[in-house]
Amino acid sequence: MIDWTKTALVFPGQGSQEIGMGADLVTRYPEAEAIFALADDILGFALSDLCFNGPAEALNDTYNTQPPYM
Repeated sequence: MIDWTKTALVFPGQGSQEIGMGADLVTRYPEAEAIFALADDILGFALSDLCFNGPAEALNDTYNTQPPYM
């Protein structure tokens, strides 16, 4: 189990995303799966599916790389 109080995930910014990102974390850690599910719920669309499966054009769209908080 990850000690989330001592763990940081650092992302280099827009343009660094790739299809499949995060999928290995979700497979290995239930906490990561819960975070993706929470993001999906808050955003109102399956950001997780977009991250894991693409398509690349949608994943790289600014709306999806910097989703608005609704």
